[in-house]
Amino acid sequence: MVTLKLGFLTDQLGGQLHGSPDTQISRLAPLVSAGQGDISFLSHPKYISQLEKSQATCVVVGKAHQEAAAMRGACIVTDHPYAYWAKLTQLWVSQQPSKQVPHIHPSAVVDPTAEIHPSARIGPLCVVEEGAKIGEGTWLKSRVTVSSYCEIGSHCILHSGVVVGADGFGFALHDQRWIKIEQLGRVIIGNHVEIGANTCIDRGAMEDTVLEEGVILDNLIQIGHNVRIGKHTAMAGCSAIAGSSTIGAYCTIGGGAGVLGHLQLADHVHISSYALVSHSILKPGTYSGMFPIDENSQWQKNAASLKQLHSLRERIKNLEKNNKP
Repeated sequence: MVTLKLGFLTDQLGGQLHGSPDTQISRLAPLVSAGQGDISFLSHPKYISQLEKSQATCVVVGKAHQEAAAMRGACIVTDHPYAYWAKLTQLWVSQQPSKQVPHIHPSAVVDPTAEIHPSARIGPLCVVEEGAKIGEGTWLKSRVTVSSYCEIGSHCILHSGVVVGADGFGFALHDQRWIKIEQLGRVIIGNHVEIGANTCIDRGAMEDTVLEEGVILDNLIQIGHNVRIGKHTAMAGCSAIAGSSTIGAYCTIGGGAGVLGHLQLADHVHISSYALVSHSILKPGTYSGMFPIDENSQWQKNAASLKQLHSLRERIKNLEKNNKP
């Protein structure tokens, strides 16, 4: 494992260093478990007690916590500690030694008509079908399937088990039997998209399913056919979007949440975990709840009232009883 000097980190990433630039860092670690030779970070004030007790050699902090961090040792001060930490993890990985691996693993199955950029990496047991396109710097990890004629942009990461371009869930009921509707569209994925393990993105029925630039999807997500997801939207694990819905840009969808089909979410809509979106949302904001979904502030009031329903019921019964003629 390579060790890096604090001076090198700030030369590459910026930030104001308080401490010796020659101090060596050998590990990135959480505040609570960091020790000598480790660097950690503080991005939320509720963890200030962990900062005071931390044995980390250096801590990345915002300006508000500069004094507390400097009292305990070396620190790097930056306007956005969490973003700085993200960039630090990337820098750290880039500096570690890596063994040479083939760009296309010998166990991968790649159709001769597929277009694979020379810098893309196709991992073990992947399948890339006919006419598919894989862009510059994109990395398909193990057991990823990219179905026929689907396109993946540049600098994307698809984690193990991702399936891009399976048939959408399209069937017509006739004479008590389901008749399959052939799915004729594709999946088009923009640049800088990351897709978590075992997530499935269905091809369109007639039009394409589209993920725009910068979308990030967690593990175990279902994206139905003809869905369109706007740029830089993020979805947490086990969420799902039913067919033909359009999700705006810079939205967030919490874990286990669902969006029913043929709906529209405006840009900057934020859906709380386990909420069910049953109607289009055209106003930016945070929405929560399952009974039914509403603006977060209104839903919280209703939820507080719901907890009192039993006592209110008993009071009403007593009032009715006492007011009988």
